[in-house]
Amino acid sequence: MSIDTPILVTFVGYLVLMMGIGFWAFKATDSVDDYILGGRKMGPGVTALSVGASDMSGWLLLGLPGAVYMGGLGEAWIGIGLVLGAWLNWLFVAKRLRIYTQLADNALTLPDFFEKRFHDKAGVLRFVSALTILVFFTFYASSGMVGGAILFEKVFGLDYTAALVIGSAIIVGYTFVGGFFAVSWTDFFQGCLMLIALLIVPMAIFSNTDSHASIDSLSPEMLSLISENTTLLGVISLMAWGLGYFGQPHILSRFMAIERPDHLPVSRRIAMSWMIVSLMGALATGLAGSLYFANEPLQNAETVFIHLAQVAFNPWIAGLLIAAILSAIMSTIDSQLLVCSSVVTEDFYRKFRPEAKDKELMLVGRFGVLAIAVIAGVVALDRESSVLGLVSYAWAGFGAAFGPVVLLSLFWRDYSKTGAIATIITGAVTVVVWKQLSGDIFDLYEILPGFVFATLAGVVFSKLAKVDEQVTSAFDDFKQRL
Repeated sequence: MSIDTPILVTFVGYLVLMMGIGFWAFKATDSVDDYILGGRKMGPGVTALSVGASDMSGWLLLGLPGAVYMGGLGEAWIGIGLVLGAWLNWLFVAKRLRIYTQLADNALTLPDFFEKRFHDKAGVLRFVSALTILVFFTFYASSGMVGGAILFEKVFGLDYTAALVIGSAIIVGYTFVGGFFAVSWTDFFQGCLMLIALLIVPMAIFSNTDSHASIDSLSPEMLSLISENTTLLGVISLMAWGLGYFGQPHILSRFMAIERPDHLPVSRRIAMSWMIVSLMGALATGLAGSLYFANEPLQNAETVFIHLAQVAFNPWIAGLLIAAILSAIMSTIDSQLLVCSSVVTEDFYRKFRPEAKDKELMLVGRFGVLAIAVIAGVVALDRESSVLGLVSYAWAGFGAAFGPVVLLSLFWRDYSKTGAIATIITGAVTVVVWKQLSGDIFDLYEILPGFVFATLAGVVFSKLAKVDEQVTSAFDDFKQRL
């Protein structure tokens, strides 16, 4: 397959821009606080789009349009659940987490916050939570690398391994160099590009006279949220995706990094507007594909955005729009790599070498990115690797293991260290076991039972354990700062 020169030039220009942002961020990164959380100096706009871009990933441009292309608007329930969960996360978690993590001796990661919140001198809670993050995100990043490699492979006709190396090198490059500044600012531009692409592509198809003429050919089920195959359990399962937001480390870290807590309302409005419009664009893209390709169905439904971009625009514009898919993939992988790097630096290395200086810690963080990317890349060399099946647990795993811990930590004065450990373990184990038992009886998205059982475990074990007076006193100080 020959490489389309305009698309290639557009892609290269886009990637050069991303690397340029990385080197600019390198000059602005002077301490480990800068590298991990941008020195808590991020503005509301960058924070908002960084949250959105790192959250949605390739699912927004590949998975959701493909699902709607095949099944109609009944697939929108997951988007409704995500919007509701994201809004509640911004409303109830963002400000509290931003204030409490700074009060907790400037905690830079979730495991660091948990340890300081509960005065866990033994470090058990930090270790359990850090290990959970490291394992899940390594495999999550591996899946994203596979997606990026497949995109390069299909668009440019490259060998899969070469595509994997090139795509991974770009992402690792600007994350390695620039840290949180680079990740957040590239996410900002990537979020803008994703939004534009999701608006332009369906508008171009629907503005075509033939498409308007054939819209009546869509079955009522394609345009309805409820069809004969819709079940209450199915709707609950899709809506339950929203619970995942409370426990996603790469999203929560953005709340921790914003410059001032009073910037959060503005950031929330920007983020939710971006999210709602983008989801509507993804739904419209799926419907546009079902119209345009009604007589020639696609072999792979998830390529509907790519095909629509190529048929609706000249190669230069199409290249920029297809780059939006790479943006979605990159914006999630870079966030995952940075969280893993933060865990390596703050929750493992600094724990055993507390006297380490900023330059040493930043060096460890950068090589942490490289090491994790290499491991993820090795796994990604085999597209059929069964390890990648664990990625389907990631959203549910983080949501069930960390979501209840975050909420209880921020809202319940008598939540104990023992309860927090029980919550994480119960949530993670429930997700894995429930997934294995899923079927006619357990046909429910595993995040819901995981979240419920983890919360119950946290409450029960906290009632049984005595809460340290230092913990309750620190919580009272936190409440006064709200």
